[in-house]
Amino acid sequence: MINLASDPRTAAKLGRPLWQLAALSLLAAPRVVLHDLDLIPNTAVAGLLVFVPGAIWIAATLRSRARSPLLTLLVIGTCYGVILALGHNLAWNEAFDGAGPSLGGNLEGTLSSGAEEVVLRAAASISSLFTGAGTGLVCGLVAVLVQALRRRSADRG
Repeated sequence: MINLASDPRTAAKLGRPLWQLAALSLLAAPRVVLHDLDLIPNTAVAGLLVFVPGAIWIAATLRSRARSPLLTLLVIGTCYGVILALGHNLAWNEAFDGAGPSLGGNLEGTLSSGAEEVVLRAAASISSLFTGAGTGLVCGLVAVLVQALRRRSADRG
């Protein structure tokens, strides 16, 4: 059985071992906690917590000369999505001051409060995974663009 986390072919394709990509995704974890617990206002610091991890992901991926920076950053982003889902679920009660959200519209009152919470947590988790993957995708597209610009510049020079 191939262990993707330590398989040299995986590391060669992604530019780094899988565990390092997961570690890079942890750079975005402070924002998850600080935002969910409402410990940081929407300031320049909040902006830094949003953009600096992605910039580091891109720089580390380009530096590693990954064969597919888009795939590498998609993996990092997906790992971030898992962290985001875990963070949201762990901080759920604190984020909502103990009174979690509830279903509305046609679904209001159709489920028990426990079932509603399961549905809402599942939806938040799925949303977090897509948010992380989307973040990785955007960073990957930026990396591909930077890589193409570098090649074009090198071809001219």
